[in-house]
Amino acid sequence: MSSVNKDEYSFAIFAFKNKNLVFFSLVIRGDKDEQAVLCSKDKTYDMKIADTSNMLLFIPGCKTPEQLLADQASCNVIHTQIAGFSNNYWELRKCRPKLKKLKKLLMENPYEGPDSEREKALTDSKYTMEDLLDRIQASEEEILHQLQVINACKIEGYWRVLEFDYEMKLLNHVTQLIDSESWSFSKVPLSICLQELGSLEPKEMIQHILLSYGMKYTDEDEVYFEMNADKICSATAQMLLQNAVKFNLSEFQEVWQQSVPEGLTTRLDQLKGLALLDRNSRPETIFLLKVEDLPEDNQERFNRLFTVREKWTEADITPYIQDLCAEKQTVGALLTKYARSSMQNGVKVYNSRRPIS
Repeated sequence: MSSVNKDEYSFAIFAFKNKNLVFFSLVIRGDKDEQAVLCSKDKTYDMKIADTSNMLLFIPGCKTPEQLLADQASCNVIHTQIAGFSNNYWELRKCRPKLKKLKKLLMENPYEGPDSEREKALTDSKYTMEDLLDRIQASEEEILHQLQVINACKIEGYWRVLEFDYEMKLLNHVTQLIDSESWSFSKVPLSICLQELGSLEPKEMIQHILLSYGMKYTDEDEVYFEMNADKICSATAQMLLQNAVKFNLSEFQEVWQQSVPEGLTTRLDQLKGLALLDRNSRPETIFLLKVEDLPEDNQERFNRLFTVREKWTEADITPYIQDLCAEKQTVGALLTKYARSSMQNGVKVYNSRRPIS
């Protein structure tokens, strides 16, 4: 199906469940170059036309067998006019929401702080939730969840992502305060953070970075955050790797450990889906490869991965394809469909089923 418009193709369904009226709001979404999907409030479905050998008749005022049984008085033969007929119908199949475009749209105009914002033109790309619902092929709940995953925040009514250097600047302010106050990373007080750092950056941004890298809780009516060590270490690794094509692994591990706040320990498993190790090179190297930058389509994703590396172990490739798994589908099933396995030095590896140019 080709281009659709949210306003033109939104509709509602009313149904009865346990004698209560239930309201369903459904929207067809998709740009001109996209296959249309149907979205409820919390799920996304692929739409395909299916043929049926039975002719479907559209009859005004038609009653179901259940309704006729409930109303015996209306069980009479009547003459009625058929309003239309069809030999096919739309078949819906639950699918993954198409969320890659969300980060791409928000990265058109990342938030770089209040000083930079004042210098930008008012016409720079900004998106409200209504704008995102018009552009993204996903339900509202799925979009809201993904906004949380990518650490987006609402600024003056628009959803924004922080420019990475500005995000690291905010995180550095927080970790330096934790160090200077000798706080535990598991108990960082919100009120003191806002009081001490509010003169450096907007308080809303300080709270946002705490929410992005920590878990909020209350103790004796005071709000605290338990900081996520893995997230902090992962962000620090990205900062170190983003400007390097490849990094000597042993040197990287040493610099990485020195760069994280005192008290945190770096581990290579914190880099799953962020960076890839090359154990076959001499010396061993590491380079940035973010799963969020890979294609959303299954075949395109595998093509890109096999362009990066001809043969993969299951452990190495899993972080880069796990998000492709449909409901009840395993990584093993994906690999069986899109890759060919073989043994290399006693280890099972996977390569492409088709030639990669």
